Amino acid sequence: MRKSATVAALLACAASAPLAAKEGMFTPDQLPEIAEDLRETGLEIDADALSDLTGFPMGAVVSLGGCSASFVSEIGLVVTNHHCARGSVQYNSTAENNYLENGFLAKAFEEELPAAPGSRIYVTTALSDVTDRVRDGIDAMTPTERYDAIEQRRKDITAECEEKAGYRCQVASFYGGAQYKLIERLEIRDVRIVYAPADSIGKYGGDIDNWMWPRHTGDFAFYRAYVAPDGSAADYSEDNVPYEPEHHLKVSASGLKEGDFVMAAGYPGSTSRYATLAEVENTFSWSYPTYVTLVNDWIDTIEEAAPEGSDARVKYESLLAGLNNFEKNTRGQLEGARRVGLVERRAEREEALAAWIAADDSRAAYGEAIAGLQALSEESATKARQAFWYNFATRPTLLSTAQRLYRLAHERQKEDALRDPGFQDRDMTFFRQGMQAIDRRYDASVDKAQWLLFLDTYMDEPAGNRVAVFDEALGLNADLDEAALSAKLDAYYAGTTLGDVDTRLALMEATPAELEALDDPFMQLAVALYEYERGLEAEGEERAGRAQALRPAYMEAITQWQRSQGLLTYPDANSTLRVTYGTVLGGSPKDGMAYLPFTTLEGILEKDMGEDPFNAPERQLQEIREKDYGKYYSAEVGSVPVNFLSDLDSTGGNSGSATLNARAELVGLLFDGTFESVNSDWDFDPRTTRTIHVDTRYMLWVMDKVDGAQGLIEELDVVD
Repeated sequence: MRKSATVAALLACAASAPLAAKEGMFTPDQLPEIAEDLRETGLEIDADALSDLTGFPMGAVVSLGGCSASFVSEIGLVVTNHHCARGSVQYNSTAENNYLENGFLAKAFEEELPAAPGSRIYVTTALSDVTDRVRDGIDAMTPTERYDAIEQRRKDITAECEEKAGYRCQVASFYGGAQYKLIERLEIRDVRIVYAPADSIGKYGGDIDNWMWPRHTGDFAFYRAYVAPDGSAADYSEDNVPYEPEHHLKVSASGLKEGDFVMAAGYPGSTSRYATLAEVENTFSWSYPTYVTLVNDWIDTIEEAAPEGSDARVKYESLLAGLNNFEKNTRGQLEGARRVGLVERRAEREEALAAWIAADDSRAAYGEAIAGLQALSEESATKARQAFWYNFATRPTLLSTAQRLYRLAHERQKEDALRDPGFQDRDMTFFRQGMQAIDRRYDASVDKAQWLLFLDTYMDEPAGNRVAVFDEALGLNADLDEAALSAKLDAYYAGTTLGDVDTRLALMEATPAELEALDDPFMQLAVALYEYERGLEAEGEERAGRAQALRPAYMEAITQWQRSQGLLTYPDANSTLRVTYGTVLGGSPKDGMAYLPFTTLEGILEKDMGEDPFNAPERQLQEIREKDYGKYYSAEVGSVPVNFLSDLDSTGGNSGSATLNARAELVGLLFDGTFESVNSDWDFDPRTTRTIHVDTRYMLWVMDKVDGAQGLIEELDVVD
């Protein structure tokens, strides 16, 4: 098979263009191409070494499936952010042993506790390019044929890779579908919590300090990876032994100073740096403002239905934290877009790109592809607006559960290889765990309050945005007042058996006919909506098939154009391993505002009020008052550094990323960005983009002086 000219040109340009800016979440294979700039910025090791995903140091960097982490000992010790491991701490907490409040430290292997169900550590073991196999012949296909072919080929390649027991493989798309890579990963399923400081350290500042600077958060925790005695991946067992990674990171106790080189290696989730003008306009003029209003109402609804201190509030704490984080992030996105003139900047970029295309007749095909992509983006935006409130009106937990079970029943009628992603045999462990986890985050009264909120807005929508089959099935009409609607929903919650975990698990084996025969209101509603939702899905797949023909050409145009300016085109983030680099750097994001690059222990004393979220442990406060810095003192800041800023390019999913110095030693963990930088998902602004890290000197100080984790420190490979 042979790459198309478009794909080959795009990949060649992306690999060979020189770099003119620090912006970028680079794939490791790109780093040798920018070796000169890495050296000039301060890197001391060979840049070629960074391109080997299974060598040092990249082989020590792992994914948790949503967060990043890294091995820091020869016996499977993994360091990540506190907020990434907090779910496992919460899972193991009880009223008698509240590890969230008191912290958790295992002083021996047998004291380590199983992480929350579904916890994984993914270790990359191989990577290969499968572009030819995925893209062969797709240009001549119809949009739906193209979508189906690409999806089936990715599933087939994944299935072949996973014939190797204990591996979880991924076929990742780059440059808008111009390139595909197969990533083979050992799936470590026995993950145990080793150490996490109390929330009063690991979550210090809470939602108030979230996305803010100055910061004083000890956002770190440790897991350990376990495998079967023969080294293979295995479920939890007392017979399992610590995993012995081929590579682990040394931990620096000497730390950094302002201006020092730093790089972060991790798994950023997604960015939209190459989104079209139509996509940007829809997001910032409609989607984000709508979400901000909705999420604030949503938070108020949950807090009213689940008062502080109630059992229901405990179940919804995680959702509330996520909503608060999302709301603050989205407001930051909106403010950042306004501040930098994002829409105007994107319009200027597209005008400049169009001028470059017009300057050479041989580039005309780019213009045609871009025009088609813009039209498709506008069409997709219209469809998304129409479906927005329907999607929330069908969000109740047990309705979503019923829909997933009914969809599974239909998918199980197919051969496994032909099932849609999420419903194959490889997905059933996570599916089952999702069914079990509902009990920990569901309360009927709170769920009903949320449903009423979503239905209230849905029913105010114009007729064109309403869904007749949903209105008919639920009995929504103009004569339905609030009291009648509330009573109708009460009947749903009173008449369902899906609130029982054993029932849910048993229904995973049911046929469509058996589910259709159930006298359960949520299941009956799911059955009524099934054909309509499959129609929506088919429409979405047809649009995706069109995009799979247009977006690679658009990305080739971007790449060629940027190359003509001396710029390297990095692919948008997609949860695969990326490296970003720069320096320890403060900043001035607004007129009259200055950010110093480090915070110190003394800042904790200044903030502390003795009440959550500014309630550091008394032992910690006493150590700070006595200036017991130990060997973690920094002459530059006159104390122990707590958090530091850098100009690294990062986004969600980078949480827990190893922050490395010029010698690839661990000097911190990336855990947040400043409020002014959240807009960098769409547009990199070197003046405002700053990333927040917890300093390893603070991590070691807390372990040594506060929590008595000397045994763990001895296990680490600590270097001065």
